[in-house]
Amino acid sequence: MLLTSALDTARTASARRLVARAATASTSRCLATAADGATDVKPKRRFPKLDDGLTLGDFVSGEPLPDPSERVVLGNTSQPRLPSFLKHPIPRGKSYTSIKRDLRGLGLHTVCEEAKCPNIGECWGGGKGTATATIMLMGDTCTRGCRFCSIKTSRAPPPLDIHEPENTAEAISRWGLGYIVLTSVDRDDLVDGGAAHIASTISKIKQKAPKILVEALTPDFAGKGKEAVELVATSGLDVFAHNVETVERCTPFVRDRRANFQQSLDVLITAKRAAEAAGKEILTKTSIMLGVGEHPDEVTGALQRLREAEVDVVTFGQYMRPTKRHMKVDRYVEPDEFARWKEVAEDMGFLYVASGPLVRSSYKAGEFFIENVLKKRRAAAAQRATAELSAAEAKAEGATV
Repeated sequence: MLLTSALDTARTASARRLVARAATASTSRCLATAADGATDVKPKRRFPKLDDGLTLGDFVSGEPLPDPSERVVLGNTSQPRLPSFLKHPIPRGKSYTSIKRDLRGLGLHTVCEEAKCPNIGECWGGGKGTATATIMLMGDTCTRGCRFCSIKTSRAPPPLDIHEPENTAEAISRWGLGYIVLTSVDRDDLVDGGAAHIASTISKIKQKAPKILVEALTPDFAGKGKEAVELVATSGLDVFAHNVETVERCTPFVRDRRANFQQSLDVLITAKRAAEAAGKEILTKTSIMLGVGEHPDEVTGALQRLREAEVDVVTFGQYMRPTKRHMKVDRYVEPDEFARWKEVAEDMGFLYVASGPLVRSSYKAGEFFIENVLKKRRAAAAQRATAELSAAEAKAEGATV
């Protein structure tokens, strides 16, 4: 009896110890699971944490600054930086807006926009008598690919717009200008190079506005014969312009391979002679870009050959790279150098010289001067004709008596 009671007491104590161990083990497992869950939510750092106590002094070595000549210059260093005297304000104004609206409405193109001329705001924004635009005939796509020009190129441009001569004359008559400049793309794909189209445009302008003076900046009509040049020169224009663009040595890598310096000289000579033979008085004009790699003696030589060809007007301007696809600027010419070339050309006997960084072949200041020259010449010619007529009448009356 006593033995049985002792055994029951031992079994009860053993059971209690087992229950206590089970409870302890269960609690340990729960704590371990909770700890594992916390580790999943917040992973260990993959990178060491920076010391919060760092200051600027920890990053400065205390060494002296390098000499300015040793510093690394960041930015575009492939060509000279654009000088301040070549920067222009954004075009705006009533006249500018009016001219642009008329051009869009009539579907006309201008070299001012296509060639990204920096003077567009100055020329289009001027008042009556000074505002002007250089209208580009025969579309906006050229068959040549000069390395300085941003106008689109194609071997097969769209066909000519047969209404362009009439639309051009209509636009010009609205503006009430005294002087207008026409230019064109090269159209080697046409039989006459577009000479008849240009001549027709000039004729229609003169019909609508007889007093307006017309300057035409033409292609060289290479391979089309002298007749193409003569047709334009005798169409009623007042100034025949064709640009040599640069000195002879630089021509092959500046202009299209189909152009050359002597060929351009021949165009200017042919135009002058054709007009004289037809009894018409015209001025011939050309333009030279500076900053493409030319040498001073080459510029002087080019001017001498132009005077021998009896060219009346020459302009000098800075070449400015239209896009990164075009040839680089060799150098930016200072305004003082442009002033020197103006003096040199005037001393050679050119009738008028426009020379400056932003001067282009169709520059309104030059046009204003040429307009006055032409009017004075015509007035003098009219006076001579009147005097000769009066003398002839007096002689006839004397013979009758």
